[in-house]
Amino acid sequence: MELSKKQKIISIILKLVIIISAVVGTIMSAVASIEAFMGGETVFMYFTIQSNILIALVSLIGLFIILLNKKVNHVWNIIKFVSTISISLTGLVFSFVLAPTMGIEAWSIPNILTHVIVPISAIVDFFIVCSIVKYKKIEVMYVVIPPLLYAIYASIGYVLNWQFSKNTNYPYFFLNWGSEAGAIGFSSKLPFIGVIWWILLLLLLLIGLGFLYLKIIELIKRKSNKNNIE
Repeated sequence: MELSKKQKIISIILKLVIIISAVVGTIMSAVASIEAFMGGETVFMYFTIQSNILIALVSLIGLFIILLNKKVNHVWNIIKFVSTISISLTGLVFSFVLAPTMGIEAWSIPNILTHVIVPISAIVDFFIVCSIVKYKKIEVMYVVIPPLLYAIYASIGYVLNWQFSKNTNYPYFFLNWGSEAGAIGFSSKLPFIGVIWWILLLLLLLIGLGFLYLKIIELIKRKSNKNNIE
């Protein structure tokens, strides 16, 4: 089973949107003041930018795959799945965890590009391209790899006192091992719960998203089969 001509055209457009938005958003963030959220040369230390770069590269390769009409193996489908879940996490965490604590300044152009436009475009593209892919449920567990590696990376940075932003040795408030909540504690203000609890919650969210996306693909296939029969 292959993508239709219409699906290919839509996917090409979405991939271009992802690539352009990720590149422009990253550059704008990098040249911004270090005083701004994820501003300055340290932006590449954040999961947001790393996940944007990953999905942009995957989209660029995917673009050539479509244009050259190349066939791919299942490993590539897993990479597409994992990178889409990672960028989905970027969008969800920003919109529902970070932005509410930042106020109106959260909705700057680079933030909208990297946290909203890229994730939404990537998710839609995934359901178009991978609607013909058959995934195993066990493969959902792969989605925790990038965020888990990042949590380890950020924790090492905390211990070594890397400066993710001015006078801050952690990238996001929920990865601040030195907060009142610490590793497994609780507090009456941000981050409310310890880093370990945040990591566990985010990993559960990732796994839940993975199963949800596979369920949506299953529903898309059923609808497509039904339409073909009719």
